[in-house]
Amino acid sequence: MTGHATVAEAMTRDPLTFRPDTAIGNAVSSMLSHKVSGAPVLDAAGALAGVITAKDCFRAALHASYHQEWSRTVGDYMTDRVETLDAETDLVTAAQRFMERDFRRFPVTSDGRLVGIVTRLDLLRALHAHWSYAPGPRGGA
Repeated sequence: MTGHATVAEAMTRDPLTFRPDTAIGNAVSSMLSHKVSGAPVLDAAGALAGVITAKDCFRAALHASYHQEWSRTVGDYMTDRVETLDAETDLVTAAQRFMERDFRRFPVTSDGRLVGIVTRLDLLRALHAHWSYAPGPRGGA
């Protein structure tokens, strides 16, 4: 790897976000239309309050199937103990964090404020771009 590549280079800026009081059915619709499987949840002051994931939405769907309606909020289902990555974290350290955790994404912060989100695939793409890659006997095709 050359230089000091950081999470800021790999993350998605301005990710889809929700408030805890967003109707869960609306959040699911938005996640599907934006083709994302998780999103940060921000409180009224814009601080990170949690993350809502597809797995959390499965719980909501099970409740909805019982009650025949999506009647609760993002805050009822979100994960509120959130781990983040700082935007200046180097890519290798970020990869280590993904290896240590069973997370598919990390919210990215700078000075304590949400600035993006990075997924496993985003990080793999960035790592791949920072090494010279020439397909060959070991590289596949």
